Amino acid sequence: MAMAGRFRSSVPRLAKALMSDSLSTQRSTVERALLCPNFTDSQVQSRNFASAPAPKEPKIKVPVAMFGGSGNYASALYIAAAKAKTLDKVESELLDLVAASEKSPTFSQFMKDLAVPADTRVKAITEICDQAKFSEVTKNFLVVLADNGRLRHVDTIAKRFSDLTMAHRGEVKAVVTTVIPLPAEEEKELKSTLQEILGKGKTVKLEQKIDPSILGGIVVEFGQKVFDMSIKTRAKQMERFLRDPINFDA
Repeated sequence: MAMAGRFRSSVPRLAKALMSDSLSTQRSTVERALLCPNFTDSQVQSRNFASAPAPKEPKIKVPVAMFGGSGNYASALYIAAAKAKTLDKVESELLDLVAASEKSPTFSQFMKDLAVPADTRVKAITEICDQAKFSEVTKNFLVVLADNGRLRHVDTIAKRFSDLTMAHRGEVKAVVTTVIPLPAEEEKELKSTLQEILGKGKTVKLEQKIDPSILGGIVVEFGQKVFDMSIKTRAKQMERFLRDPINFDA
């Protein structure tokens, strides 16, 4: 628990490091931030030969509290991207990278293989970012992951980052699971109903999932709630009802 607290306290320094123009400086700074949580910003600046005091930056807060390693990395990236005003671009670039790894088994294996030396990972990911013309924030972040052997978690981090950007935009994700894709008219009606529940100031973002195992009906995961109207669940409920002993005296 104490270690988790130290990691969370290092998030602002990690975010600051991600925005550094110098990758070598950024890498050493991040290592200090993660491994030495009490290492102060003034010490970092003096080690990096920054004699003049840094201009005061607006304080950025994450819209949703994130926990765990992936949540902390996503929070640090959010702070860096928000300061650089590149939230949407960074989100798009991360999702593009995840999509590329899903399509390429070789690339996916490279990101998961911890036997690959750190310098090799850093060099490869730097070249990939340069070719893809990724922003400096995304590039620096992926270098941090490569250097620390965390590339294998990039898909989870990307999801957590998307959760933060959605919260920033006032979007609420609703996951709709059906056996076949919802017809356009039914999707529109469902979205309208959920929007009424949310009220003004929030926007529903519908995500459809296909799962034949539910047999039919629909399952809606909305915020912290789950509306399960699937045939599978109804069948289980009916089975339990039929198995319960009947009290004829009632």
